[in-house]
Amino acid sequence: KGPITVGHDVWIGARAIILSGVTIGNGAVIGAGAIVTGGIPPYAIAVGNPARILRYRFAPDVIDRLQSLKWWDWSDDLIRTRIELLTTMGALSFLNALGPA
Repeated sequence: KGPITVGHDVWIGARAIILSGVTIGNGAVIGAGAIVTGGIPPYAIAVGNPARILRYRFAPDVIDRLQSLKWWDWSDDLIRTRIELLTTMGALSFLNALGPA
C-alpha cells in the first residue's frame, strides 16, 4: 500500500502494529498493542484491534493552534528559551502564553 508516515510528537505504545500506507497525524497517541489499519488524525488517541479513535487529546481549536504553531520546527535556540513553557504547562496555557491565535 505504501510507506508509513508518522507525524511529529507522536507516541506509539509497545507492540503496536502499523500497517503499510497508514498516516499518523502530529501529536497522536497509539495505544500499546493497537493494530492501526487506517489513518489517525492529529492529536487523536487510538487503541484496539483494529485501532479506533477513543478520543482527542485537545479541543478542535487547540489542535488547530498547535498544528499552526509547528513548534517541532523551532530552532534549538528557540526551544531552549521556551523549554519551561514546553515542559510545565498544559497545551492551552502554553498557547496562551505565546500570544493570541
